[in-house]
Amino acid sequence: MPPALPSSQSFWPKSRFAVSLAFFVNGFALGSWTPEVPIIGASLGLSPATYGFMILVFGLGAVAAMPIIGTMIARLGSRPALILTQLLLAASLLALALSPLPALSVAAIFFFGMGLGGMDVAINASAVSVERALDRAIMSSCHGFWSLGALAGAGAGGLLIDAVGSLGHLAIVAVLVLLGLALLAPRLIDDRPAFRPKTDAARPPLASLLREHRTPLLLSVAIGVIALAGFVQEGVVIDWSAVFLRDELAVSVAASGFGFAAFSFTMAFFRFFGDGIRERFGAVRTVRLSLGFALAGLLVLALAQGLGTALFGFFLLGIGLSNVVPIAFSAAGNVRGLADGTSISIASAIAYSGGLVAPAAVGLVAAAYGFATVFMALAVICTAIAICANLLKGADRDGTGVDAATANGMGAASGERKTG
Repeated sequence: MPPALPSSQSFWPKSRFAVSLAFFVNGFALGSWTPEVPIIGASLGLSPATYGFMILVFGLGAVAAMPIIGTMIARLGSRPALILTQLLLAASLLALALSPLPALSVAAIFFFGMGLGGMDVAINASAVSVERALDRAIMSSCHGFWSLGALAGAGAGGLLIDAVGSLGHLAIVAVLVLLGLALLAPRLIDDRPAFRPKTDAARPPLASLLREHRTPLLLSVAIGVIALAGFVQEGVVIDWSAVFLRDELAVSVAASGFGFAAFSFTMAFFRFFGDGIRERFGAVRTVRLSLGFALAGLLVLALAQGLGTALFGFFLLGIGLSNVVPIAFSAAGNVRGLADGTSISIASAIAYSGGLVAPAAVGLVAAAYGFATVFMALAVICTAIAICANLLKGADRDGTGVDAATANGMGAASGERKTG
C-alpha cells in the first residue's frame, strides 16, 4: 500500500486542487460566453430570434467531442484529455476574437463547443479518479467550483466587454484559460489505465462488444437519462426564469433576473455541502432527499402569485438540484465493465444532446399551457428520478464501481490515499 498523505494534505491534495480549478475554468469559459452571444450574433447577421443557430453549432461541437475524448481517456487517462481540450478552448476563443469572416466564426464556435464539451468529460473523469484515490466524495464540490466559475465569467463578462470590447474580452478569457492550465496541469492525477485496450486489429466485432458489455452500456445510458433530467430542469431556470417572472408575474425588467440569481446561488452554495451529505447518507438517499426540496420548489413555483413566493421556489429548487447531476456523473465514472471515460462520455452525450432540444420544447409548452404546467411536468420528472435513484448507487465507492487493483494503481500513481 502506498504511503498515506500527511494530514495537512489529506483533505486538499494537489490533485483535488487541480481538478477543482479545472471545473472553475470550464465554468468561467462558459459563463464568459453568455454576454458574447448577442455581440457575436450581430456580427454574424443573426437576429435575437435566430441566436439559436449559434447555440446549436456550439452544442453540436460539444456532443461531437464527447465520444472522442471518452476514447482518449480509456487509452491514455484523463490528464492528457483535459490538457488537450483546455488548449482547444483557449485556441478557439482566440480564433473567435480574431476571425475576419462569419464562416470562420461559426467554425470557431463549433471548436469552442468541442473544447468545453470534451473538457467536461475529462474533468468529470478526473474527479472520479481523485475520488477513488482519496476514497472520499469530491464531485459535488467540484461542480460547486464550476458554478462559481460560471457566475464569475458571466458577471465579469459584461464589465470587461464595456471596458475593452468583445475582442479584448475574448482574448483575456483565453489567456486566463491558459494560465489556469499552467497551474493545474502539473498537479492533475495520473490515472492512465494499467492495461491499454486492445488494438483495432485484435478487437472483436462491434456486435460482439455490444453483447459482452450490454449491461454496463445500458446502465450508462440510464444514468445519462437521469443526468439529462437534471440538466433539463437547470436549463429551464437558465432560459425561462426571467420570462416567467416578467410575463406571468409582471415583475420589472430589473427584477426579472432575481429568479436565476436565487437558484444559482443556492445551487453553488449547497454543492459544497453535497459531498459531506453523500458520505453520511449515501448517493441514493442524498438524491432522494434533494429531490424532496426540488419537488417543493416546483410546487411553490406552480402556485406562485408574486415575486417573493417565486424566489422562495427558485431557492428550494436550487437546493434540490444541486447534487443530482454531480452524483450522476460520479456514478457514471464507476460503472464496471467499461473502460474509464467511456460511461461518462455516454452519459454526457445523452445529457447534452437532450439539452439542445429541451429549451425549445419548454418554450412551446409554456406558450400553449403556461408555466404552471411546465413546473408540474418538471415535478413529474423529479419523481421519476427519485424512483430510479437506485441506479446511482455506484457513486458510493464501496468496491462495486472499480477493481481493487485499478484503485491501488491510481493511488500509487498519484501518491494519495485517504488517511486514518
